[in-house]
Amino acid sequence: MIQTGLDILLQDTSRLKNRNIGLITNQTSVTHDLHYSWHELQKKGFPPKKIFSPEHGLFSTEQDQIAVTTQPDTGSEIISLYGDSAKTLLPDESVLQNIDLVIFDIQDIGSRYYTYINTLALFMESVNGRDIEILVLDRPNPLGGQNIEGPLPSGDYRSFVGILPVPPRHGMTAGELARLYFDHKKLDLNLDVIPIHGWKRSSHFSQTGYPWIVPSPNMPTWETALVYPGMCLFEGLNVSEGRGTTTPFLHFGAPFIEPEAVAENIMNLELEGILFRPTYFKPSFHKYQNGIVGGLFLHVTDKELFRPFLTGVALTKVIHDLYAEKLRFIREVYEFNDLHPAFDLLCGRSSIRTMIEDGQSIEKIKTSWQEDERKFITHKQAYHLYE
Repeated sequence: MIQTGLDILLQDTSRLKNRNIGLITNQTSVTHDLHYSWHELQKKGFPPKKIFSPEHGLFSTEQDQIAVTTQPDTGSEIISLYGDSAKTLLPDESVLQNIDLVIFDIQDIGSRYYTYINTLALFMESVNGRDIEILVLDRPNPLGGQNIEGPLPSGDYRSFVGILPVPPRHGMTAGELARLYFDHKKLDLNLDVIPIHGWKRSSHFSQTGYPWIVPSPNMPTWETALVYPGMCLFEGLNVSEGRGTTTPFLHFGAPFIEPEAVAENIMNLELEGILFRPTYFKPSFHKYQNGIVGGLFLHVTDKELFRPFLTGVALTKVIHDLYAEKLRFIREVYEFNDLHPAFDLLCGRSSIRTMIEDGQSIEKIKTSWQEDERKFITHKQAYHLYE
C-alpha cells in the first residue's frame, strides 16, 4: 500500500508547531485507515482554524454548478470556495487573517476540467505575496502518470475548467501541478509538497491499496474517472452525460439518438481499448429528467490503450454527423463563463468544435492537438516527483 502525503505528515507533525492552519479539503482527505484529516490534526493538537471546501462541499453533497451554502459542523469554521458567482471561487481577504499555513489535501482525478486543482491554483494566486505557506499533501493520479492527451488551452479560454496550462488528461499529481502552476504564474509564495511514498507513474488507482472515496456526486468509481477526460465534453452538448443515473459518464444518451446507428458508426473508427454497448436509460434528474433516452455504454477493455479525450471527441463527431440538425453545442453560462460555448471551454479552444461542424475527419481533428501533446510531455518532466 502507498503512503499519501497526509499519512506521512501525521507521522511527523513538527512542522505544524506554532502554526495557524487552514485546510483546503473534502471527504477524500482520509488516512490509510479512513480517518478524516481534520479529525486527525485535531487529535495531534493542531486543529485547523478554517476549513476551505471546494465545489460540491466538504462531503460532496451538492451537484455540479450548485452554490454550496450549508455544510455539516466539524468543529472548525467551514468556508465554501464555490458559491453563486466567480468571486466566490477566491477566499475573501478577511478569512486569510491569522493564517500562515494552508494545507491542500483532496483526491484529484487526473483531468484539467475537474475543479479541485483549479481551486488550489486560484488560492495560490490569492495568497501571492503574503506570508502564507501552501503545503500540498500529494495523492495519486488515478489515471496514472504516463499518458497525456488533448490540447493545451488557449489564453482566451481561461475558465474554472481551464485555469492550469495543461491538456485535458495531464498525467500529473496535484503536487506536481502546483509546482508547475507556481512557475507558470511566477508566484511569490512558499510552496511545498509532501510526496507519496510507493507510487509510480505507471500505477493506476486500483494498484494503490486505497479504497475509492467518492470525490464528487457523479464520480462513484475510479473507472468513471478513467472515461471523464472525454465524456465530460458532453456537459457542453444537449446530450445527457448520464447524470441522474448510477453510472454517470460511463454512458450517454438523448431522445434523438438511435443507439444501434451510433454504435455502428463509432465502431467503424476502430478506437483502441474501448467497446460500446447500445442502451437506453432514464435520468432521475438533470438533462431529460424522467425521460427514456437512447445512447451507448462505454466498456474500457484496455486502460493503457484507451484514449478518453479522443473517444469523447469522436463520439461528438459521430452524433453530429448523424444528427446535425438536432445536436446542439450549449451556449448558456457554464462555470460562471458565458463568453464561449461550454464545449469550447472544456477543449480550451473553438477549433475542435468547428472542425466537427465542418465535417473534418477524426484523424485530422486528432492531429490538431498532437503538437501540444509533444510539447507538454517534455515540459511537464521538470515538475515530476515520481518515476
